[in-house]
Amino acid sequence: MATASTYAPVGFDFSNQVRNQFLQEKGLPLPKATSTGTTIVGCLFKDGIVLGADTRATEGPIVADKNCEKIHYLTDSIRCCGAGTAADTEFTTALISSNMALHELSTGRKPRVVTAMTMLKQMLFRYQGQVGAALVLGGVDATGPHLFTIAPHGSTDKLPYVTMGSGSLAAMAVFESGWKAGMTREEALSLVTDAICAGIFNDLGSGSNVDACVITAGHTDMLRNFVRPNERVAKEQRYLFRRGTTAWKKESVRDLIVSEEVRPIGGAGAEAMDTS
Repeated sequence: MATASTYAPVGFDFSNQVRNQFLQEKGLPLPKATSTGTTIVGCLFKDGIVLGADTRATEGPIVADKNCEKIHYLTDSIRCCGAGTAADTEFTTALISSNMALHELSTGRKPRVVTAMTMLKQMLFRYQGQVGAALVLGGVDATGPHLFTIAPHGSTDKLPYVTMGSGSLAAMAVFESGWKAGMTREEALSLVTDAICAGIFNDLGSGSNVDACVITAGHTDMLRNFVRPNERVAKEQRYLFRRGTTAWKKESVRDLIVSEEVRPIGGAGAEAMDTS
């Protein structure tokens, strides 16, 4: 007979939640959640989907990674942009990518975008927002292109253009003014680039480069570092000084060996012992 521990749930453990609430009521300050920043977007065009993301990863006021990859692989024709806690977005998308591969093997057909959306929203809803992953999901399947947003609590939206992250308002302003139905690939890619750049230059949590991903029915192009709007230019002057520029007033050389006494290794006593 199987024991109860056989069916114990695996994953995140929130057994200390009651303890933490008790300590907080007693006046003990709890650690604050780390503030994160990102700009991720997606939009439809006549042949498919274009996704975009910045590449800055922050750790409070510190830029922890200048070239973080935020467009994650799910299947060959489905990608997912992640905003929020970097580890949560990375491991959540990796888990769903594995589940999608198993789903494809068990059913024998290519997985649909709505299947990935259902898996993601069910997982996030299960943890009630404790997993800090705000996602933009896009892909093309047998039914056509699809674009979704998935909030950390599990709610979803299906729209022709979407933005998420701390730079989402700046990016949405670009979409509201520039998006139109039936755009070409070049027009959609340019619009996504402008939206990400708006987030980069108007949100302190977003920065560095622009990553883009173009998904069509037969092909997926991952455009890593597609635009680099923050390249460091060469310094105008060299701040090097020639040898001998700094003068000194006096020079003093000290001998660290105060006295030296040399003794032979073998003495008279050793010779006497050998002769005897």
